[in-house]
Amino acid sequence: MDFLDQLNASQREAVTYTEGPSLIVAGAGSGKTRVLTYRIAYLLQQGVPAGRIMALTFTNKAAREMKERIMRLVDARDARYLVMGTFHSVCTRLIRPYAERLGYTHDFSIYDTPDSKSVIKSICKERGLDEKIYKSSAVLSRISMAKNSGISPREYGTNQQLLREDREARMYELAVVYELYEARLKAANAMDFDDLLINMLRLMEVCPEACERYRQQFQYILVDEYQDTNYIQFLLVKKLAEPQNNICVVGDDAQSIYSFRGADIRNILNFQRVYPSARLFKLERNYRSTQTIVNAANSLIHKNLNQIEKTVYSEKEQGQPLSLQPYMDDRTEALGVATKIQRMKHKGYDSFAVLYRTNAQSRVIEGELRKLNIPYRIYGGTSFYQRKEIKDALGYLRLAVNERDNEALLRIVGFPGRGIGETTMKKVAANAIEHHRCYLEVMRSPDETALEVSAATKKKMQAFAALIDGYREQSDAMDAFAFAEMVMRTSGVMTALALDRSAEGIDRAQNVQELLNAIHEFVEGRQNEGIDYTPITDFLSEVSLLTDQDENLTDTTARVTLMTVHAAKGLEFPVVFIVGMEENLFPSQFAVRPQDIEEERRLLYVAITRAMEQCYISFARQRFRNGSFAFNSPSRFLNDIDRQFFELQRPSAPVAPTIPRVPSSPGFTGSTRLTKVTPASTPSLSGEGRGEASSPWQPGDRVSHRVFGEGMVTRVYRDEVTENDKIEISFDTQGTKTLLLSHAKLDRA
Repeated sequence: MDFLDQLNASQREAVTYTEGPSLIVAGAGSGKTRVLTYRIAYLLQQGVPAGRIMALTFTNKAAREMKERIMRLVDARDARYLVMGTFHSVCTRLIRPYAERLGYTHDFSIYDTPDSKSVIKSICKERGLDEKIYKSSAVLSRISMAKNSGISPREYGTNQQLLREDREARMYELAVVYELYEARLKAANAMDFDDLLINMLRLMEVCPEACERYRQQFQYILVDEYQDTNYIQFLLVKKLAEPQNNICVVGDDAQSIYSFRGADIRNILNFQRVYPSARLFKLERNYRSTQTIVNAANSLIHKNLNQIEKTVYSEKEQGQPLSLQPYMDDRTEALGVATKIQRMKHKGYDSFAVLYRTNAQSRVIEGELRKLNIPYRIYGGTSFYQRKEIKDALGYLRLAVNERDNEALLRIVGFPGRGIGETTMKKVAANAIEHHRCYLEVMRSPDETALEVSAATKKKMQAFAALIDGYREQSDAMDAFAFAEMVMRTSGVMTALALDRSAEGIDRAQNVQELLNAIHEFVEGRQNEGIDYTPITDFLSEVSLLTDQDENLTDTTARVTLMTVHAAKGLEFPVVFIVGMEENLFPSQFAVRPQDIEEERRLLYVAITRAMEQCYISFARQRFRNGSFAFNSPSRFLNDIDRQFFELQRPSAPVAPTIPRVPSSPGFTGSTRLTKVTPASTPSLSGEGRGEASSPWQPGDRVSHRVFGEGMVTRVYRDEVTENDKIEISFDTQGTKTLLLSHAKLDRA
């Protein structure tokens, strides 16, 4: 059977149109990869030599899989000559023959991210720059942004906007560091990842024979995930495709979610302006999800102004409505998700995915899944307590209570940097073994064991030992949360993380703050149980047990998948949970410009369209962040999803959402949409969604708690998820707390 018979009409039309520029807008679940694969197979079938075709992807894995599928389709032995791969891998291959024209030898090195950071650290150290301000990751992020925007070191030094941003970050010499970084790479005969793209573009400008050779060779150019390309990639593809412009780009503007990596949605939105003769093909049939899920996602994304109009549809069953569930707090939300998964476990744990906006949100979800013995995996990352910044933070706490924990010392002695290097620590280790002492003892009294290091190094080691000794003296006098917060602050960990304003740096800082949240909840739980004092050793013991449980899970176990929405792109699951749908979380607090909000809306579109059968959306009325409970407004995006596609669940929160019916939005006849959920109306304690709690306390009563002091009762209610009676109190000095009624131990003020 002809492989074209396996395509629907829209797919077939896109595959067989091969001459001239074309844009294939592929909606979620519409078979984008199949169309790209079949188009290449069709070109080969029509007699186009494999070496004349270039296909650019964003992962080498995708390129390998596509090539294997192509060879099965057309059985073309020369398919192995297809030039397929990522932008970076293909550019490396094309640059090497002409590297000398760019001032390199053909065997130039390629620096990965750790290599680049090492160069930047050396430059900053030589210039005496504060490493707490000039964090290598933050500096590299700025340099990469400049390169991807086509800004050279010289242009950077005259760009007033960039210089103003650097001044605000106190990185006054970043332009100089950028210039020295480029010179250092060139001297080492090396290119970083960004250089591979820039130098390919430069090669085509300075070397006419190379430009002509590659234009003649690559008669057909195909680009996958075009919405994720940056400015340099746009210029590179445009130059390679000239003059015949047999260029085919495939993508979905509604799934453009990587602007923080330099992706520019304008590349796909303006494609037909750049190529006025381009044919537009729309793949609008979704093969993945039910009609309800597809229609709900459509109603959301249609609120964006900047988009290529299309209406994705599904011919699968109607399916269940999306579930919208409010919760009292993030802990209750995590428990609700875990409970639902437990009830549906007959589907198989690998049928479920829990999606969140930030990595830090995984911690409470992991905890509740563990309690119910539900196996899980972190996709695209590691378990919360296995992340480097978390292990570093825990390392301080471990060493503070156990000075003989040499592994913890080795982990933290270099973070934040104190001028105690690897060579010094090798000497410390050898000396400690010889004299049967732990590392910290040697560092505390280096003269006693005749440690051969300089006087300056001895002083630095003794200062570090004194810091840890001071923590040990305080560890028994403070509860776990107060102690951990003090250590993170005074050790310089929080300061070092806060100074790194790259996307990765912000994520790491949020994770450490989430660790403090976990310790606070642990202490508060003990207080509710009547335990007045919780030492840090108790928390460390619990964490080590939880980690052991993770390690006991075998790789063959079907598991629930936990991941950020960004990591979920391209994947699909029968059942998807989208948690934390709150303002300043989703959309992010950093999304302030209209284009940022539109990208956040696209991110939610991606999340919803990962679901094949069921989609559960939830938000928490309060979430513990930055050391205290914050009351949250439900995400504005909940208003953008047409009301008819929702099924409201009984609220597991003190405040039930008010969702009145309003006139339908254009294009959705007969429907209503969700209006903003506000705490304007507070139902009675025995109202819908909760049982009446039996208690001597009433809202408005003044009470006294031996830990939190005096405050006023705001609510008393039965939590329907945990089936516990709870009391919410607004304390005069400690903010609002929610306590188990049976353990609150209150007196009348």
